Amino acid sequence: MKTVSTALSHGGVQGVYSHSSETCQCDMTFAVFVPPQAEDGPCPVLWYLSGLTCTHANVMDKGEYRRMAAELGMIVVCPDTSPRGDNVPDEPDNWQFGKGAGFYVDATQEPFAKNYRMYSYITEELPALIAGNFPADMNRQSIFGHSMGGHGALIIALKNTDRFKSCSAFAPIVEPSTAGWSKPALEKYLGADATVWRQYDACALVADGARFSEFLIDQGSADGFLDEGLRPWLFDKACSEAGIPLTLNMREGYDHSYFFISTFMDNHLAWHARRLAAD
Repeated sequence: MKTVSTALSHGGVQGVYSHSSETCQCDMTFAVFVPPQAEDGPCPVLWYLSGLTCTHANVMDKGEYRRMAAELGMIVVCPDTSPRGDNVPDEPDNWQFGKGAGFYVDATQEPFAKNYRMYSYITEELPALIAGNFPADMNRQSIFGHSMGGHGALIIALKNTDRFKSCSAFAPIVEPSTAGWSKPALEKYLGADATVWRQYDACALVADGARFSEFLIDQGSADGFLDEGLRPWLFDKACSEAGIPLTLNMREGYDHSYFFISTFMDNHLAWHARRLAAD
């Protein structure tokens, strides 16, 4: 692991790091905020997964999480959204696929299977790196994200119920197998058999029996992607039928941007902190 940069913020340290990823077969970059409480011992870990076109830097620069994370004593990990590099296959003119659009799946189709293994990267390789290099209490982890990253947070929580204490999302893609901006990507990464996609679809996972303790979702009513790409009511229905508690906040007038995310960031961090503190 290499240190790209560090900066003091709210008494803690915001760092950016890189490493050679065996999972994605390329160099990967990620950000970690370590709060001042880490001087006294390991701190709980909150994972933030970003959306389409983003890197680790979007939430780091615009998410406004550090003040509250420092107050609550939480490490915040912000991974990249896809493999990177000149040798990584891509569709440069398609912002909904390829670099910046890994969709947190493990691709099985060529030429993407070698590099696009973001599910395993987020759930296996990067946690091991965090555990080995930061003052992290890996027995207390939670996860959240935005849009494509909200999708990632939901499916990772549903598939790793023993690892995460809580899960929330900003404007998540809740049923990517039927949404126009995600269905083509799933087919390219995973093949034409739509039944295979269900393992990476939050609504399908719940319908197929996956369970989690509870979810929190914030969604802007003025989000231009709401009706065709996000459709949180589908997940609300799935959770209701499965008996999974879901708090769905429709935020009047808010859009899909980081103006929306930063407005409600403190709420999410405080919500996770309460659950990370519980026995």
